[in-house]
Amino acid sequence: MRKLIVMVGTALSLISGVASAQETSFRGLRVEGNIGGDRYQSEGIHNDRLGYGGTIGFDGMIGDRIVIGPEASFWRANKWTENCSGVPGGSLCDKSFDEWGAAVRAGVLVNPNLLVFGKGGYVNNEQRQRFDSATISVPSSYDHFRTDGYQVGGGVEYTLTGGRLPVYVNAQYVFSKYDDNTSRQRVMMGLGFRFK
Repeated sequence: MRKLIVMVGTALSLISGVASAQETSFRGLRVEGNIGGDRYQSEGIHNDRLGYGGTIGFDGMIGDRIVIGPEASFWRANKWTENCSGVPGGSLCDKSFDEWGAAVRAGVLVNPNLLVFGKGGYVNNEQRQRFDSATISVPSSYDHFRTDGYQVGGGVEYTLTGGRLPVYVNAQYVFSKYDDNTSRQRVMMGLGFRFK
């Protein structure tokens, strides 16, 4: 894995060269829509669905190559996501609803149009846990709650157009871990606009 990372980094450097102090579009307020695969994991099982959401952020520059800034995000799986498993006395179902997040994104410009980035921050997920009893002696139960957690991820972003309202695309992977020992993985694409 380490060799692969070194090889990819070397190849990107050779192909693009070092980013110069040219004008870059990776500054200012950005708004994007996201769509991709969602995997919600709980009780040792997972459920895969299509998901969608949005991100709003603000990027600044440190020197000529470092891009950094805060972002806020929203995500949900299509028709929600529910995992059910058999347990002694009945079945246990965990359901995940909306996820809200706040993170810091930092990256390096490979060239004036291409950014490689990583991010990390906080997430909050609305969830429901339901136990359906198979016996009269054990009551069924229902709990609807919100759980906190953290997110980490990374990806690449490419500016398609310049001018006063640059258009960009990105691809990224994000992992969210919630305090109730459930988690979510997202592989998604984004299309956005940057307001300079």
